[in-house]
Amino acid sequence: MAALRAGLIGLGMMGRHHARVLRAVEGVDFVGAADACGDPHGAADGVTLCGSVDELLELGIDLAVVAVPTAFHETVGTQLAEAGVHALIEKPVAADVASGTRLVEAFESRGLVGAVGHIERYNPALQSLRERLENGDVGDVYQIATRRQGPFPARIADVGVVKDLATHDIDLTAWLACSEFVSVYGQSAHKSGREFEDLIAFSGRLADGTVTSHLVNWLSPFKERLTVVTGSRGSFVADTLTADLTFFENGTVATSWDAVSAFRGVAEGSMTRFALAKREPLLVEHEAFRDAVLGLDTTRVVTLRDGLATLRVAEAALESATSLSVVDPRLLAAAV
Repeated sequence: MAALRAGLIGLGMMGRHHARVLRAVEGVDFVGAADACGDPHGAADGVTLCGSVDELLELGIDLAVVAVPTAFHETVGTQLAEAGVHALIEKPVAADVASGTRLVEAFESRGLVGAVGHIERYNPALQSLRERLENGDVGDVYQIATRRQGPFPARIADVGVVKDLATHDIDLTAWLACSEFVSVYGQSAHKSGREFEDLIAFSGRLADGTVTSHLVNWLSPFKERLTVVTGSRGSFVADTLTADLTFFENGTVATSWDAVSAFRGVAEGSMTRFALAKREPLLVEHEAFRDAVLGLDTTRVVTLRDGLATLRVAEAALESATSLSVVDPRLLAAAV
């Protein structure tokens, strides 16, 4: 079978990583990249460098990766869909729900694979956690809490911390629980003098009753990426910076110390840190996209419709932070 001909649009900070990985994906031939601003990182070395999407399409590509600023996702994505090209679009799927809805229609109406780069789903720690939750290892899930914070990234200028970072946590939370958000309540802040919010703390509830909480900012001098799932049998802690997964088990040994047993809801049990095979999440994401394009496995990609659901929750969190009221993200769909 001939290799799929792949193109890349956008050669910025994220685009250079996609260029590197595209060269490593079996069954994919990286033939060209497009960026009107050129190739500042030398990521297109060895392939055709184009100044526009039209030029890239002339190379006869089968699929493309879109790593341009969020404001251009709809324009570029629609152009690819109209040309019959499958696309992996970096997250967030679009600048707003209306734009995302049009993108979904553009790809689905043509039977094309449209995927979103929610890379955390491909992190070894979260993939293992998802399997263990499906196996019932934590029992009934009570709460999913995430913390995602660090310094401000100079490359982000067109969206705030909610659409850039919190979308990771929204997507992975709904994916881990296999349940959608039905309400969110949040508070945000602007502390760095920029146009968009740089801090948000919000809570949510999923359709299955799971309670969620999320702390996200661009204001911390350290980087943190943690997901904690608490259930009836204990708690899983996933660190996606190191791809480590740890399970803190509820204890089964009775405590005779009255003061301690009265204070604790559960006793401390064994702690297990799992040994995981750690493959690069971006490579696994590309392989999943390739397999979907080939029709081999369409279950592992984050679809445009998935990305749209995540975007709705992000906009609901922002609306909640403005109105200081609980917002049901599902109602945003009816307004489009």
